[in-house]
Amino acid sequence: MNARLEAASPSERGVFAAGVAERLMSWHEALPEDEQADFTLGLRPLLNSVWEGVLGDPAVHTAVNHGLAEYMLSDYCHNDRLVGPDDAYEPASAATLNAAYAYLFGCTDFAVWASRRAIDDQHLEHLAGAELEEGDFLDTDKALIDELKRQLRDLDLIAERSKELRHAKFGLPIDTSARLRVELRTPLSSRD
Repeated sequence: MNARLEAASPSERGVFAAGVAERLMSWHEALPEDEQADFTLGLRPLLNSVWEGVLGDPAVHTAVNHGLAEYMLSDYCHNDRLVGPDDAYEPASAATLNAAYAYLFGCTDFAVWASRRAIDDQHLEHLAGAELEEGDFLDTDKALIDELKRQLRDLDLIAERSKELRHAKFGLPIDTSARLRVELRTPLSSRD
């Protein structure tokens, strides 16, 4: 996965990270209300701005910058999981923050870190248990393989549009952005 992301353009990495974050955010939003985290739900506007940016609207650059600055100045941004709140470590939160960084900076690491959030133990257990019947056991190995295959398919889909995405950060024609929303955001966001 790392080699594929390294070979991708910064714009492609941003789209990939946004897709991973969207699937995790949708999963989180579908949890029972008492299991949802306010911090995670509060990142939805940031993720929506990231989507707009990676698909060619440079006007959202400031909104993404502002969203990350708010996070970095908050109590949620720390490196001591034992002392501070751990909300930013929840898979959807972490993937969204990494997608925002991937959009702004294009670094491979941020896309890789978003990818890894989708193979987090908590999310793999959800994937493995999604269709279980009573008495079945969790097969997190199968869930891991399925998620990695999904991510490779996502990268293939994105690569097919690499020429258009290469300079998306600087803006795309409105009709191109609208078409990419249908061709990329919709399938990359699907939880199937």
